[in-house]
Amino acid sequence: MTIKRIEVGARMSQAVIHGDTVYLAGQVGEPGKPVADQTAAILASIDRLLASAGSDKTKILQAIIWLADMKDFAEMNAVWDKWVPAGHAPARATGSADLATPDYKVEIIVTAAV
Repeated sequence: MTIKRIEVGARMSQAVIHGDTVYLAGQVGEPGKPVADQTAAILASIDRLLASAGSDKTKILQAIIWLADMKDFAEMNAVWDKWVPAGHAPARATGSADLATPDYKVEIIVTAAV
């Protein structure tokens, strides 16, 4: 089975397709912006990467969301809930973690069907 990589960099690819599954790297928004703005930017990146892989948000199987601070859970969810199509909510987990820099508030990792 072939492996296709999208937006390949020295350290990682932004998306990898294997068979009928697409795996996205953790997506982050613009550092220093509010949680809602970072979340909206992340979801736009997810839409773009899924489209380039021949998929879309209705085919997301799983989402893993990391927040720098769980106090931002409701603010992130307000953006997420408007974005997820009715009837297509993926399996999802949310936790807190130290992200790459303190200016990142949200990181989302997605696995989807093609």
